[in-house]
Amino acid sequence: MKVSRNLKKTSAHVQVSQRDQGGMTLLETVIALLIMMIGVMGVMGVLAIAVTQNWSQGNVTSRTTEYAQDKLEQLLALNFTDSASNTAVYPTASTGGTGLGGVMAGNTTVGGVVDESPVTNYVDYIDPSGNQQGTRYGAAYVRQWRISTNAAGNLKTINVFVKALNASPNGTAAPTTTLVSMKSQ
Repeated sequence: MKVSRNLKKTSAHVQVSQRDQGGMTLLETVIALLIMMIGVMGVMGVLAIAVTQNWSQGNVTSRTTEYAQDKLEQLLALNFTDSASNTAVYPTASTGGTGLGGVMAGNTTVGGVVDESPVTNYVDYIDPSGNQQGTRYGAAYVRQWRISTNAAGNLKTINVFVKALNASPNGTAAPTTTLVSMKSQ
């Protein structure tokens, strides 16, 4: 008798042990997958917004750099002592502007790159399509430039500043680019 009781305990123990080691039921698996899908869908929405914002911000930033490079090349193409070319238009007009400031004394600066304080003849505006325009109205970008001389007056430093006028939709600062180059006599 004692032996048979032990067998019953052993077989009962084996049955409990098998039930404890059983896998998840189909219902538990479906519920887990449903919860995981809801989480993934939430992350995908945020990811889509992030990708769109990065592309948009990167595109605008690339354009500010491109427009700064264009203006810098236009200014570097002028004669060192040019004082008449109008660089606020493209292509450069031979008269009506300030060129590279003409013959400048040492430690002199013309123009400016202070945001929101454009200096006449040292600023231009670009529309959303990349075309230069005469006023700020409807412009997507503003370009400003400054020309400075060294103490001897034989080296000009050209600074070009471009800013996107439309702030980004996510509240970050509008992209800007500043390029600096030097031109010697």
